[in-house]
Amino acid sequence: MTDYDSATAFLGEWGRFQKQVFYLLCLRAIPCGYTALSVVFLAGTPQHRCLVPAQSNLTAAWENSSIPLEEPSGLGAPERSLCSRYRLTDVQRYSEKGLLPADVNWSTVATEGCLDGWQYDQSTYASTVVSEWDLVCDNEWKKPLTSSVFFCGVLSGAFICGQLADRFGRKIILFVGLGIHSISTFLLVFSPSWTFFCCMYFLVGLGNSSSYSSTFVLGTELLAPRYRKTFATLGVNLGFAVGYMMLPLLAFLIRDWRMLLVALALPNLLYIPLWWYIPESPRWLVSRGQIEEAEAIIRDAAKKNKVKPPSVIFIPVTEKDIPSQSSNAPNICDLVSSRNICGISVTLWLLWLTITITYLGVSLNTGNLHGDAFLNCFLSALVEIPAYILSWIFFHWCSRRLAVFSTLCLAGIFLLIIQLIPEELIYVAIGLEMMGKFAVTIAFSVVYGYTVELYPTVLRTTALGSCSMMGKIGSIIAPYFIYLRSYSVSLPYILIGCLAVLLALLSLLLPESHGMPLPDMLDQMQSFPGRNRTVSGPAVRRKQRNGCLLLAKQ
Repeated sequence: MTDYDSATAFLGEWGRFQKQVFYLLCLRAIPCGYTALSVVFLAGTPQHRCLVPAQSNLTAAWENSSIPLEEPSGLGAPERSLCSRYRLTDVQRYSEKGLLPADVNWSTVATEGCLDGWQYDQSTYASTVVSEWDLVCDNEWKKPLTSSVFFCGVLSGAFICGQLADRFGRKIILFVGLGIHSISTFLLVFSPSWTFFCCMYFLVGLGNSSSYSSTFVLGTELLAPRYRKTFATLGVNLGFAVGYMMLPLLAFLIRDWRMLLVALALPNLLYIPLWWYIPESPRWLVSRGQIEEAEAIIRDAAKKNKVKPPSVIFIPVTEKDIPSQSSNAPNICDLVSSRNICGISVTLWLLWLTITITYLGVSLNTGNLHGDAFLNCFLSALVEIPAYILSWIFFHWCSRRLAVFSTLCLAGIFLLIIQLIPEELIYVAIGLEMMGKFAVTIAFSVVYGYTVELYPTVLRTTALGSCSMMGKIGSIIAPYFIYLRSYSVSLPYILIGCLAVLLALLSLLLPESHGMPLPDMLDQMQSFPGRNRTVSGPAVRRKQRNGCLLLAKQ
C-alpha cells in the first residue's frame, strides 16, 4: 500500500483545505477550555454564616453578635464562625432582658450548629452549586468530590474515546462527544439535586474529553507533517487557553450558576455546521480499506487547493499489506519488563501525576485567592499563552531533562514562597501564584514530547497512554489538595510545592533525549539513571525535531 504522506504530497502543505481544517479544529478546542475549569465558578464558595431566622426578632447588633468569633488557621484577626452560632434561645433571652451584646460574657454561652441553614453573601456570586445545596461545613467534602466526578468523566472519556475512534472514525466520535457535552450541560441547568448534578457533570467530562481527544487526533492526521507539529504544540493548546480566558469573563457577567451553564452550552450549537466542513480522516479510512471514501475526500481537498490529483491516489490493500499478528507483540506489561524501562516508566508516571496535580491545584484555587476571583482566573488563563509559546521554543532547542526540571522546580519554589509573603502584600502573592502557573504549564507541555522521545516505536503509544492515564488520576486527586484549605489555608500549596520540587529532582534521573535518534526497539532505549551523551550531529537533530513531535499527545 502506498505511503499516505507520499500519496497526498501533491496537495501541498498549506492550501485552503489545510487552513480550513487547522482553524476550525482550533476553534473547536475553545469550549473544551472553559468547560474544563468551569467548576471554579459553578462551585464557588461565597462568604457565609449561620442563618438567624427572622422570627427570632433580633436586632442587627444581636444577630451579628450571635455568631462567635474564631481564631483563623493562619495569622490574622479573629473572624466570625462559618459553621456555628451561639445557642439561639440564650441569645433571645439576653435580648429580651434589655441587655446590650457588650454586657454578655459570651464565653459562658453554649454554641450550636447552623440548625436553620446558612446565609450567603451575594456580592460575588448570586448563586452557586455550593449555596444551592449547602455544600459547606459538614457537607464541605462534597465540593471537591464534585470536581473529582467531572475528572472521572474525563478519565472515562480518554479511555473509551480512543478505542471507539479507532473503530468508528475520528469525526463521528468528535461530534458524538460534542452532543454528549451539549445535552448533559443543558440538563445540568435543571438539576433538582446535587446527586443529579454530579451524574450529569460526569457526562460533561466524558463528552468534553472525547471531543477534545478526537479533535487532536483528527488534526494530526489531516495536516501535513510540518504544520502537524504546530497544530499539536500550539494550535489546540492556544484554543484551549482562549476558552479558559473566556470563562471568567462569562462568569463575571453572569453570576447565577444555572444561567452561566446556559451561556456555556449555547456556543456548542454553533459547531453543528462544522459537520459539513470537517472531513473524516482519510488516513484512518485507508487503514480500514475504505479507499473510495478516502480518495473522495482527497479529491475534494485538491479542488479546494486548486491542484490536479492523479488518476489513482491510493493503491488498494492486499493481503501482503496486512501485518501478521505476533503473540510476542509489545504490551503494557513491557513498561516494567526490565529494571531500566521500569525505572523510566515509574519516574514518568510520578512526574505526570505531580505535574497534573500542580497545574490543576493552582488553576482550581484561583477562586480562593485574595482579590477579585474573576481577575485572578483570567490572569491564570492569560499566562498559559506565552507559556505554550515558550514551551515550543524549549522543545526545539533546549535539553528536555533540564526544561522539565527547571520549570517544575520553579513552580514548586514559587508556591512555597507564597506562604512567606505577609497578608498585606496580596498582589505579590498573586504574582508568585501566576509565575508558578506559568512554569508548570511549560512543564506540562514539554513532558508530552519528552515521553514520546524516551520510548521505542514498538511501545510508544502504549507508554504515552499509560502516562496520560496517570495524569487523569492526578486530576481526580487535585481537588482534595484544595480541600485541605479547610484545615489550613497554606497547607495545599506547601504539599503541592514540596511534591513539585521533589519530583523535579527525581526527573534528573531520566535520560536526555534532545538531539538523540528515536529508539525503535526496547534494547535501543537509553539507560536509567540517565547520563549525558554526545549529540550525533545536525542530521540527527533534524530528524529528532521533524519526527518526535508528530507523535506527541496522540
